[in-house]
This record gives sequence, structure tokens and C-alpha cells, in this order.
Amino acid sequence: MCAFSLRPALPDDLDALTALEQRCFSSDRLSRRSFRQWLNRQHAGLIVALDEQQQLAGYALVLLQPGTRLARLYSIAVDPQQRGKKLGERLLDAAEDYAHQQRRLFLRLEVRKDNAAAIALYERLGYRLFAQTADYYEDHEDALRYQKRLHYQPGNPPGNQRDKPTPRHLPWVQQTTPFTCGPACLLMALAVLKQQTPTTTEELLLWREATTIFMTAGHGGCHPLGLALAARQRGLNARVWCNQTGPLFVDSVRDSDKKAVITTVHDHFVSECARQKVPVCYEDFGADEVDKAIAAGSIVLVLISTWRLDGRKAPHWVAISGSDGECFYIHDPDPGEDQVPMDCQHVPITRQKFEQMRQYGQAKLRTAVILSSF
Repeated sequence: MCAFSLRPALPDDLDALTALEQRCFSSDRLSRRSFRQWLNRQHAGLIVALDEQQQLAGYALVLLQPGTRLARLYSIAVDPQQRGKKLGERLLDAAEDYAHQQRRLFLRLEVRKDNAAAIALYERLGYRLFAQTADYYEDHEDALRYQKRLHYQPGNPPGNQRDKPTPRHLPWVQQTTPFTCGPACLLMALAVLKQQTPTTTEELLLWREATTIFMTAGHGGCHPLGLALAARQRGLNARVWCNQTGPLFVDSVRDSDKKAVITTVHDHFVSECARQKVPVCYEDFGADEVDKAIAAGSIVLVLISTWRLDGRKAPHWVAISGSDGECFYIHDPDPGEDQVPMDCQHVPITRQKFEQMRQYGQAKLRTAVILSSF
């Protein structure tokens, strides 16, 4: 059997990688430009396999999602002449080792629904199906989404239920504008709690109801009390956690007139919540409160700072799709650069990292909206 050697890809491998891609795939190919990008990207690992003649026989490409404990096997390929020699399994092992070295808890991958051989390999190696994406490939075939837990906490063996995310059936909704993350998250909750089909029109109407009008340098974001009121108008039970009692987000603008507008909107939301008996708890909240809300069947929307996700200090709403003893799992409605929608679904964030993310601004605002059926 041929002995293969594995190493990180080098710029000189570019021609061989491009040629291998052409031999291995008839569609959904990575371009030469893409390979050049991955060779130079900080948050990616490109591993190549060489045969005894030092010819490129395969590769595995792993992407790391910044700010999370998630890695994704973006692509894996084995030269058709080298198949049947377990090179695919070796490349997959190397991909897992790389992700583990980068302190990722999960490695995820997609596979064609009709690729029975690959599916059998992944399942034999411990990958578990967790989602399916329709019409994913160029020929309209569906993608099956698998993931594998790469390591476990002491005392939590793989079969322990504490080590598994709380099952959720929260659909993911992508925001259609740069400023409608809150409405997109609320649409996720409406889809699961009211079976309401998300639409762009409803997304924008929700934003009009919940916006602060001004925030940072662009359009206003959504106020937690505004989101709660919009949810109540649509038949959901809503309550708010907020560690501040005064006007929110005023420190995100410098203009005094804009500050006055934000304050006016804030005061209106406060009075409306009181009139409509929407509970507002002006206290900080912790992981235990979030866990209890999820266990009770509620959908929790949390305001975070995106600093640890994309390097920008922007307020951003996400929906929590589940939790376990080590991570919270979030639906992020805004795919970032070089991301596809599935990168933003059930994203594992360690509890420690989540504590750091769930505060915004100099005032360290912590707020969440808890939604359930009446």
C-alpha cells in the first residue's frame, strides 16, 4: 500500500491543488483564486497529502469560525487514482487534529445526500447528522450536515446527556438589511411559536416598531422593550431582562438632538410595557436564567457585541437555539464575510466566551428578550 505523507499546504502547491480539484469534481469546484485565498488566510488550515513520488494525492481544507469553538471541513478531496487506500480517512483525522489544536470543540461538514460511501465513512468515524439543507449543490442536490464533538470535559463521556445540546427546532432566518438583526431573530421565534412564515415585509415592519431610530453611525437598532412589544402585538408572551434602567444606546451617538430622540423612544417603550403589562426585570441575568428559560421552552434573544466575532464593536441580536454544560448555541442572522448561512446556525459559544460577548458599550449593557406562547 502506498505510504502518504501529510503537511500544511504551501504556495508552491497552488497549481497541483487546482489540477486535483479539476480531476476530483465535475461541479462545485474551488477556483484557483479560492485556493490562493485559503493558502494565505489566518483562520484556515489547508492540509495536503503527498504520495511516494511527492505528487499531490489529496487535501483537506478546514475553516475556523472566529469567536466560536466551531470548525468546518470546507472541502476534502482524494485523487481518483489513490482511492481505496484509506487516504480520505487519514485526511479527515488530520483535519480533526488541526481543529482540536485550534481549540475547537466541533468539526462540521456537509455531504451530498446521494453520497452513500462518504456518509458511511463519516458515521463510522463518529459524525452525527444534525441538519439538512435543501438545494445546496449546483445540481440542486440536498446537503446533509454532520458534526463531531472533538473532545469532552472530564467526567462527561460521549454518551452523557449533559454533553449534548438541548434539542431545539428553531428555524434560522437571515436578516435582509444591515440593521434588522433583532427582527430576524424575532421572526425565528414567531416561526416556531406561531408557525408564522418569515417575510421581508414583516421583518421591516418589526424594525419600524422596535427601532431606537438612531444608533452609532447608521440606522437605529432594535430596543429590547421595542422587540418585546412587537412580539406581544403578534400574540407572544414576552418579558425582558435588562441591567440598566435609563435610556439605552445614548452613548452610541454624539449628537445631542439624536440623544434626545433615543431618550424619547426609550421612555415611550417603558410606558407602553407598563400599560401592556410586559414584565421588565431591571437586573442582570446569568447563564442559569438562560438555561431555565430554554428548558421551559422559551426562545431567548440576546444582545451581544460582535467584537469577538468580526472585530467590530457593534450591537447585534442573536437567538439561542440550545445549550449544554459547556456551550450556548446561537443562531446568528447575519452571515459575515466568507460565510454561508449554515455557518451561522447552532454556532457553539463557550459559556465563558458568551459571558464576554453578551455585554455592549461602555456601560456594559446586558439585555435579553424571552419569548414563549401564552
